[in-house]
Amino acid sequence: MIDARRSALLLRAISLSLFVLLLPLFAFAATEGAMEMLDLTGHWAGILSLLIFIAAYALVIGEEVIHLRKSKPVIVAAGLIWVLVAIASIQAGDTERAQLAIRHNLLEFVELFLFLLAAMTYINTMQERGVFDVLRVWLVTQEFSLRKIFWITGGLAFVISPLADNLTTAMLMATVAVAVGGRNTRFIAIACINIVVAANAGGAFSPFGDITTLMVWQKGLVQFQEFFVLFLPSLVNWLVTGVILSFAISKEQPEPITDHAELQHGAWVVVGLFIITIAMAVAMHNVLHLPPVLGMMTGLGFLKLFGYYLARRDVRIAQGHELQMVESSALGVSAAHEGEKQHSSQIFDIYHSLQQAEWDTLMFFYGVIMCVGGLGAFGYLVVGSELMYEGLGPTQANIIVGFASAIVDNIPVMFAVLQMSPDMSQGQWLLVTLTAGVGGSMLSIGSAAGVAVMGTARGVYTFFSHLKWSWAILLGYIASIATHLAVNASLFN
Repeated sequence: MIDARRSALLLRAISLSLFVLLLPLFAFAATEGAMEMLDLTGHWAGILSLLIFIAAYALVIGEEVIHLRKSKPVIVAAGLIWVLVAIASIQAGDTERAQLAIRHNLLEFVELFLFLLAAMTYINTMQERGVFDVLRVWLVTQEFSLRKIFWITGGLAFVISPLADNLTTAMLMATVAVAVGGRNTRFIAIACINIVVAANAGGAFSPFGDITTLMVWQKGLVQFQEFFVLFLPSLVNWLVTGVILSFAISKEQPEPITDHAELQHGAWVVVGLFIITIAMAVAMHNVLHLPPVLGMMTGLGFLKLFGYYLARRDVRIAQGHELQMVESSALGVSAAHEGEKQHSSQIFDIYHSLQQAEWDTLMFFYGVIMCVGGLGAFGYLVVGSELMYEGLGPTQANIIVGFASAIVDNIPVMFAVLQMSPDMSQGQWLLVTLTAGVGGSMLSIGSAAGVAVMGTARGVYTFFSHLKWSWAILLGYIASIATHLAVNASLFN
């Protein structure tokens, strides 16, 4: 019998392969049309690039089984694909096209990479200062009923994810569910489903909530304040599913838990600097018309300066403890406590927070952007745009994007849509932002939040425990789309 993890991987592999393997057939059909641009979709190099992409993404899908980090195959594939782009372009008599195209894609990656690196460093520093631990301990020690914990963790996931991103938020809330649930595996599984749905929904109405929304904002297709019209559709997405799931949660009291955590010095200053950094990123983009990454990197500089103060403070404290130990030793008194020794050795290092960034995710992001950009240079994204957005219409195509995000992953799907750059109204761009963000909730493997929670609640929150409630998540997905189409109808003109 194939276990749940292998079944999930098999589903993704089959779906991706069917989608990508059909692209060459569509491409040959498209070459018969009147395409004005240089079309290399029928070139041997283009077809080989598709096969390389399929092979690389098959390895990405099998990461949990073969234990090969997902960034490695896509980075190699990206290099091979762009070599083929250059060869095909030279054979077509154009020696500049590949160079210009790759520089464009590299610029897009660098902006997003630096933005995410700054945000991740802030989140890791807040975690190191104990901000998230204090919140977690407060929740698990309040003796709330299981149903209250269900709604509190879901609500906090929805509220925190717009700032702290859906992955970090989902992992934090999942640890609370696991700690409170104890041996009640049914509660843990359902609470984790609720957390994943809420985190993804919360991330859909904020540029900082998910990588896909960040990409749309960085592209300038939706302004910062315009994302918030998705608040109600996102809330509906979570509440419809949450209400259905709540009927499976009892009102019993969990086993009492005692735990302790405290904020480290400067914790609230870091939180304040993070808020200021976000404000600077928004101001850079909206007021000065500069890339928002400039505001984020400036804010990272402020954090590094504050980190210098924290490090110097820790050094002074450590030196004070050492002096006290020397004096006590001279007097023959053992006055130094073990806790003081441990504290004196912990010198704050901002570069430790930088090291803790999700480097595999960032490198995977590079590989995906370059791979999809390479396929776009061959002309495949133009073909995909014509098939989806001109053949089906933008509304149907954007709804399909949500289902594709659940199966393949929302990052490559959204980047492909951005590269296609279909001519759509603002309402449609917001629709695809919504569907790509919340569509991944339909499967546990459909979003970074779901994959992270599967690791946090390993063996309890699984592919099949999530799949059992996919029908409820689908209802929330449909309700959120209907809400957006109704409430924001004026944006579709």
